Amino acid sequence: MNTIASVTPTICRLMDIEPPTICQAAPLELVLALAPARAERVLVYAPDAIGRVFLDNHPDLKMRLVAASDVQVELRSVTPPKTPVCFASMFTGAAPEVHGIRKYERPILTCDTLFDALARAGKRAAIVAVRNCSMDIIFRNRPIDYFTEDYDQQVTERALELVRRGEHDFIVAYNQEYDDTLHRTRHDGPEAVAAAKRHVDTFVRLWQATEEHWAGHNRALLFAPDHGAHFDVAKGKSDHGQDIPEDMDVLHFWRFRPAGCPNLRLLP
Repeated sequence: MNTIASVTPTICRLMDIEPPTICQAAPLELVLALAPARAERVLVYAPDAIGRVFLDNHPDLKMRLVAASDVQVELRSVTPPKTPVCFASMFTGAAPEVHGIRKYERPILTCDTLFDALARAGKRAAIVAVRNCSMDIIFRNRPIDYFTEDYDQQVTERALELVRRGEHDFIVAYNQEYDDTLHRTRHDGPEAVAAAKRHVDTFVRLWQATEEHWAGHNRALLFAPDHGAHFDVAKGKSDHGQDIPEDMDVLHFWRFRPAGCPNLRLLP
């Protein structure tokens, strides 16, 4: 099974740019086969810790994501399934032993990344993330735009603003409420499920925004969690970091539209 490292080479093929020099993963051929044209604009929505097992157990949320996407791809996370390890692999195309983050630590990466590849290709990229999260830290010092926000709601509003302005070719928007909640309680408890629902709502809002404001461009939209979670009996709350399906299996949801495709007003 492909891992989340395949996100970077797939995006590079979609945007017709050279991948990072350390990229080892193969692109997702199923995704490439279904993409109607070269993507001029790409938006990646990265909600932390929403795993495949969780979505299988909450079919109402899963079906909303299916309705908003064209293809769903089952992937494995990387080990250990900790947030900075995972996003480093997702946005370099490399394994942890190559990019260098192999545990929960958050150095600024000095290796080649997707954001460096985008900059070399003359693409304008942005990361929109919660202050002091992994996505806000480990990809610093690149010639891209950084938007650091107080929490998820502000991240979402900023991402929607960037889509409306239409100045970026590539945007990553990161949310963390579900992950924060599961570490306090249970990954499948009512608070966490409510947080996950808000993440799905956000993806739908981003979909609507790209349909409206990027209608003149070939575009791709991706729902891309980094790992899942499980309940830790000893801790009495949920966690992640083990090589088990609950932590390692994720579903990514891709959506494509060519320039000029009619906007779809109905939301799933």
